[in-house]
Amino acid sequence: MQHDHGLTVTLQPHSPRLQVLVVAGDLDHHTAPRLRAALDELTLASGAGLVIDLSGLTFCDSTGISLLVAAHQRAQDAGAALALAGLDPDIANVFRIMGLDRLFSSYENREKAVAALQ
Repeated sequence: MQHDHGLTVTLQPHSPRLQVLVVAGDLDHHTAPRLRAALDELTLASGAGLVIDLSGLTFCDSTGISLLVAAHQRAQDAGAALALAGLDPDIANVFRIMGLDRLFSSYENREKAVAALQ
């Protein structure tokens, strides 16, 4: 199956200690380097927070899931909080099947995720 919707990754700083990364489009092995690069540019410090807003995500393959798991681990290692927001119901179901709903804090929308991390 080929996906060619592309991927946009936009950093929207919310406050000095909280950043929001908005991810939209298809997250797969072709587009994952865009998200990886954006995550690599972020400074995650103890007590900081990162919300990854996935409300515009239309597709996510195993490469994308691996990248999100790596971001979670990096945040944990730094003592930062990471939350996902706006997961599509089908993608959320995949996360549940894989047990990732126990790993990630996930919220219905960006506003709720931001409120939880403040």
